[in-house]
Amino acid sequence: MVIGQDIAVLGAGVAGLAVAQALALRGARVTVYEQATEIAEVGAGLQISPNGVRVLKALGLDPEAHAMRSKGVRLVDGYMGREVLYLDLAAYRPEDAFLLMHRADLIAMLEAGARQSGVEIRLAHKVADIQGDHDGVSLVFEHGAEARHAVVLGADGLHSKLRPMLNGPAKPFFTGQTAWRATVPAMGNEPPVAMVHMAAGRHVVSYPLRGGTLMNIVAVEEREDWVEEGWNHAGDPAEMMRNFSNFCPGIKGVLSRVTEVSRWGLFRHPVALRWYSERTAILGDAAHPTLPFLAQGAVMALEDAWVLADCLATLPLDQALPAYQAKRRARVVRVIEAANANAKNYHLSGPKRFLGHAVLRFAGAMAPKQAVERFSWLYDYDVTKG
Repeated sequence: MVIGQDIAVLGAGVAGLAVAQALALRGARVTVYEQATEIAEVGAGLQISPNGVRVLKALGLDPEAHAMRSKGVRLVDGYMGREVLYLDLAAYRPEDAFLLMHRADLIAMLEAGARQSGVEIRLAHKVADIQGDHDGVSLVFEHGAEARHAVVLGADGLHSKLRPMLNGPAKPFFTGQTAWRATVPAMGNEPPVAMVHMAAGRHVVSYPLRGGTLMNIVAVEEREDWVEEGWNHAGDPAEMMRNFSNFCPGIKGVLSRVTEVSRWGLFRHPVALRWYSERTAILGDAAHPTLPFLAQGAVMALEDAWVLADCLATLPLDQALPAYQAKRRARVVRVIEAANANAKNYHLSGPKRFLGHAVLRFAGAMAPKQAVERFSWLYDYDVTKG
C-alpha cells in the first residue's frame, strides 16, 4: 500500500507532476527531482482528449479553466484549401471535453496541484547514478548530493536514466520526418477547431490557444537530412515558408506570421519491453514515446500516472509494478500504431492521395457520426474507474 510510502519521481513534466500528485493524494510522501533550474515550458500547444481530461479532473484540477474546448477536427487539402473531412466533436460528442491547451498552462496547473497536495519539488537535481536493493533505491546527483527512497519512478522522458537500466541502450531510428513548431498571435476570428492541412509528404496542424489569442503550429515534412533528436533546435522561419510554399493561401498566411520557430527530427522508439524492477518503474515518454500524429503523448502520460498510482495504492509493491505494466502496455502500443498510421495517411501522394481523400469525403457525407466514433476506443477509455 502506498500510504506513507516514500517515493521519488524523476522529472517535473506532465507524467512526473501528475503521478506525484496522484500518489500524494493517496497518502504517499513524494519528492520530485527536476534537473532544470526552473519549471518552464517554451511555447507549444497540446490537444487533451476526454481520456486525459478525466484524469485531470480526478486529480481535482479544472483543465477547462485553462484551455479552449475544441469543436472539431477539420482535414483539408493542403494545396486547394478544400475540406476533406470534418469531425464534428461538438455535435456528436457534446458531453466530452476535447481541449486545446498551452503546454505551459498544463505544466503550471499540474505543478500547483502537486505542491498543494504536499509534493516536494527539488530543482537543479540531475541524476548521475541510481542504485537499487531490496530495501530501497539510492540516488546520486551530479552536484554531489545523495538521497534514498523506497521507490523511484522515472518520468524523465526520452533520455530517461531508468529506461536503459531496465532495458539496455535505446535504439531509436529516424522516421524521415522533421517538424517545425511555433506559436503566433491569432487574428481573433479563428474557430476552436484543429485544422490539418494535408499534402504529399507534408502536413500542417494549427489551432488556437489561450482564448483565441495565439495560434499553435506544427508543420511536418518528409526529409532525410537529419541526425539529432530533440524538439528545441532553433529553425529558420524563411526556410519553413519555402518548404511549404505550395500550400494554399490560408495556411501560408498563418505560417508567414512566424518569427521564431523550433525544429526537431521525429524518431521512433520501441515501447520498452520492461517498465519496472523491484523498486523502480518508468512512465510516459520514458516508457513509450509516441509520434505527434494522434495528440496522445501527454494524454498517455496522464493515463500512466493514474494507473501507476492506483496500483501502488491498492497492491503490495511486488504485485503493483507488474500490474501497472500489464494494464498499460497493450493500450499504448495500440495508440502508437494508430498515430503511425495517421502519419502515413496525412502524407499520401499521387493516386493514393486522390482515392484516400475521396473515401474520407464520402464517409463524412454519408456517416459523419461514424467518422467521429472511429476513435471511440481511445476517447471513451477511463482509467479513473479502474
